[in-house]
Amino acid sequence: MARTHTRIYNGMPAKHLGSEGWHKPWSGGNGGSCVEALMLADGRVALRQSTDPDGPALICSRHDITTFVLGAKAGQADFLVA
Repeated sequence: MARTHTRIYNGMPAKHLGSEGWHKPWSGGNGGSCVEALMLADGRVALRQSTDPDGPALICSRHDITTFVLGAKAGQADFLVA
C-alpha cells in the first residue's frame, strides 16, 4: 500500500503508513507478537503492534527513539521485563 496520507500523527491507523518498510527489531520467542518499526521520511519513527498492523501507530521523534534505545541498553528499561 502506498503512503497516501501527508499528515502523519500519533495514533493514526498504521495501515495509512503503508505495508512496506516495517521491521521487527525486537522480535523474539514471543509467539509472533512483536513491535514493528518504520523509519519515516522526516526522520521520525513509527511503531506498531505486529498482531494489529492496521491499529494505531505511535509516532516518535528520532531523539525519543535514540534516548529509549540507549536507555534500554543501559538497563533503564529492565523494570519492563522484571
